[in-house]
Amino acid sequence: MTPLQTAARAWGARVLRTLRDRENHVCECVLPSGDRAALRLHRAGYQSPAAIRSELWWCAELAHAGLPVPAALPALDGQLLVSLPDGRQASVIAWMEGEALGEAAKPFTLPLPQVLDAYHALGQLLARVHQTTDRLTLPEGFTRPRWDLDGLAGDDPLWGRFWEHPAATPDQRTILIRARDALRERLTGEIGLIHADVLRENVLVNGRSVSLIDFDDSGFGFRLHDLGTALVQTVYQPEQPQIRAALMAGYGTTDEALVQAFTLARTLASVGWTMPRLQPDDPIHKSHLARAVMVAGQVLGPA
Repeated sequence: MTPLQTAARAWGARVLRTLRDRENHVCECVLPSGDRAALRLHRAGYQSPAAIRSELWWCAELAHAGLPVPAALPALDGQLLVSLPDGRQASVIAWMEGEALGEAAKPFTLPLPQVLDAYHALGQLLARVHQTTDRLTLPEGFTRPRWDLDGLAGDDPLWGRFWEHPAATPDQRTILIRARDALRERLTGEIGLIHADVLRENVLVNGRSVSLIDFDDSGFGFRLHDLGTALVQTVYQPEQPQIRAALMAGYGTTDEALVQAFTLARTLASVGWTMPRLQPDDPIHKSHLARAVMVAGQVLGPA
């Protein structure tokens, strides 16, 4: 029996199709109740079982409070997390209706007014996530990664020492170090639990409302980092200022400079993310480096 079959059996689920195979292997499935759900096989060694249980608890609490996020669903034995023979963990979360807001490196399929409406709604949702979370009492043993100053711009950032990327040119490395040092001075604000991966594919649009999925990278960090992450895939688009304004208005902040600084922080983290995950000849290495250098120039100005 394969790990996927073992996981499906634990929930009595029937697997329909693979949805994503990146950090986690995610499949659409049908439960014995007839309800659709998402079955996740968590990447071994990425998040600990305690961290995954903490994520599942948080999402369940948000869903219970009425927020459009996927709640965890128990296996047939009542457990939310099941250990697999290959060392991975499996979980099942409720199905969320809607279409992804978009895909990386592809233009939006929605007309611009609808895109702006979606980002405004996304800003409102992120504010609700943060505000609702602040009213929760975290259980004993709750643990998640830290997207704080050290996690983003410290000597050993959460996703790696991006300024040491082997594909970076000497000039690019100089800019990355300058950006890191500048962010150490600029990043500030309220710290709390954040989604930390608000990319287009993790935002589902259903009419005029949006929902948020994939809390796998969630953790403790600067609240405005969620806004910066939501904007990172729009940096090459001429309408980005309008998108940023809609997102910020929905969230309720006017600190554009800080939001842009967090957009830069995410571009740098993404450079680090590529190093252990992609083959050396993958073109994403160079494209992520070029994006980080461009955003650094926009945010920091000339050296």
